[in-house]
Amino acid sequence: MTNGQEQSAHYDVHWQEEEYYYPPPQFIGQANCSDTSIFDRFSLDNFPECFKEFADLLDWDQYWHTTLDTSDAPCWKWFVGGKLNASYNCVDRHLEKYKNKTAIHFVPELEEEPVVHMTFQELYRRVNETAAVLRDFCGLKAGDRVTLYLPMTPELPITMLACARLGVIHCQVFAGFSGKACGDRVWDSESEVLITMDAYYRSGKLLDHKANSDQAVEAAEKAGQKVNKVLVWRRYPGKYSSPTDMVDGRDYFLDDLIKEKRSQIVEPVSMPAEDILFLMYTSGSTGRPKGCQHSIGGYLSYVTWMSKYVQDIHPEDVYWCMADIGWITGHSFIVYGPLALAASTVIYEGVPTYPDPGRCWRIAEELDVNIFHTSPTAIRALRKVGGDEPAKYNYRFKHMTTVGEPIEPEVWRWYYNVVGKGKAVVVDTWWQTETGGFLCSTLPAVSAMKPGSAGPGLPGIHPVILDDEGHEIQPGEGKAGNLCIRNPWPGAFQTIWKDKERYINSYYGKYSKDRNSKDWRDWIYMAGDAAVMSKDGYVRILGRIDDVINVSGHRLGTKEIESAALTTEEVAEAAVVAMPDEIKGSVPELYVSLKPGYEPSDELAKKVSDNVADVLGKIAKPSNVYIVPDMPKTRSGKIMRRVLLSISSGKDVGDVSTLANPQIVEEIRKQVQS
Repeated sequence: MTNGQEQSAHYDVHWQEEEYYYPPPQFIGQANCSDTSIFDRFSLDNFPECFKEFADLLDWDQYWHTTLDTSDAPCWKWFVGGKLNASYNCVDRHLEKYKNKTAIHFVPELEEEPVVHMTFQELYRRVNETAAVLRDFCGLKAGDRVTLYLPMTPELPITMLACARLGVIHCQVFAGFSGKACGDRVWDSESEVLITMDAYYRSGKLLDHKANSDQAVEAAEKAGQKVNKVLVWRRYPGKYSSPTDMVDGRDYFLDDLIKEKRSQIVEPVSMPAEDILFLMYTSGSTGRPKGCQHSIGGYLSYVTWMSKYVQDIHPEDVYWCMADIGWITGHSFIVYGPLALAASTVIYEGVPTYPDPGRCWRIAEELDVNIFHTSPTAIRALRKVGGDEPAKYNYRFKHMTTVGEPIEPEVWRWYYNVVGKGKAVVVDTWWQTETGGFLCSTLPAVSAMKPGSAGPGLPGIHPVILDDEGHEIQPGEGKAGNLCIRNPWPGAFQTIWKDKERYINSYYGKYSKDRNSKDWRDWIYMAGDAAVMSKDGYVRILGRIDDVINVSGHRLGTKEIESAALTTEEVAEAAVVAMPDEIKGSVPELYVSLKPGYEPSDELAKKVSDNVADVLGKIAKPSNVYIVPDMPKTRSGKIMRRVLLSISSGKDVGDVSTLANPQIVEEIRKQVQS
């Protein structure tokens, strides 16, 4: 939760428990896991060796000697001594049995364009040719970083897997982010190569993405990181779709370079399990984004296990995760997890409601999708604009996932009854960018579903709700608290790139009693989410307890939004609060005060809003911008966002007599609520 909501981490919860829904017998009969004793195998008594089951799903060049190394706690190292390659595990090892099977179904946004069905053999060829360009033309080697700024086309997983083949660390930036936001990540990761695309479709329009990429290079260089090469995939190979000029000596068409590497094979580099697979940047409560550093062996084994047993993916399934690969959900559950299992994974380029609300269900029908994975934001939007659409199409899901934010029970029921037609299991998963994969969820053939509750900790994951003093809030007590995990797990990120101290303070510092301990029991992971645990151990997520706003499943730091607002010359101060939104879950509402000599106007409010969108991307655009005479502040000068949130919500602001300027509160209230 955000700003003034932080106090809601600890309070009595009064809602009624929802009813159970049970998986149908036909699902249980085909499930990868229907063993109810699995939780015993993954008890804390068997930790950490129980996670051998995860790693054994992969092919290893060299087996490990230490399952969990805690010598640099809490920077955990998993499967130490082991060597493997992520690209090999996602592509090469499937060729003998599945070379002619579809690996990727690419669905362009324009319906008149045909679906591309890329086999594992074709994926293998394209990954190798791309890796050859990265190695020979760019001189990239294991440990180098490359920033990817790619939209939802097959070239994105191809490029990721080409990097992984070489041991090159990829840092994919969501294509909807602004060039400036991408440039910040190029700078932080110290990437000398940017890989992008000329254009892509969004709501029927072919967007000029190359222009954003040029802005990214400019922003990175301004910050001190020079980009030597920009490799540009063309949305239509051989045809340049951007009006933005290529830069001689820096920009190159990747589809041209690949022609010179036709059918070239690049042997996968055998990498230590604890080396870095990728950096995934996530918003934090300060302006600088956090580069979450994920390992090769631990991460890949974790998402493979979760894909097999929580997503219930079999090689013969057609699986569609309707997320963006620019976020951790796409990394884990469009690319690495499904492909490691030889699944057929769907990549859809565009907007789920384009050109009409039936588009999703037409895709599901055409491809015979049987596992569907999306966010509550998308579910709410589809329910609002096309609540009757699913009934018009002949598809059948056996399994559906919801991910990224809490889902309201009524929305859950629509998802189950209308989208799933009452025949699919639903897993409501809770996890984070930092965790790599799911932490709390029902096991689909083992546990009953409960609308609005993520479920218990998954096998090997041991959640606990703590109050601010570190006391455990017991299941069924009806009180909310800080959701924490007692033990490490292989998917957890290793650290924040170049900022170990921030990593420890942000995630382990609150409840650590001994900063020098090498015992994992002394390092409880604090997720930063408020939650309540019912008597049956099911966890219900209430939202963030730090300054992060969850917009459509995308985490946006309030400090980033405020910093973006302050790029407006006239703005002196900015404060963001999160407001509930029927479709997006939350939206930022922005308060600004002006420097002396400037007057408020509708034009200025629009300018501030546009600047936020320009700096961070349209996803961060405030729902409202209020230009106020001054901010409510404590005597030490701290802006009281709690007061602003109460005003935005139309609630009582409480006692403001201790503020340095209590009279301003009523002025703002009249302005906002009039």
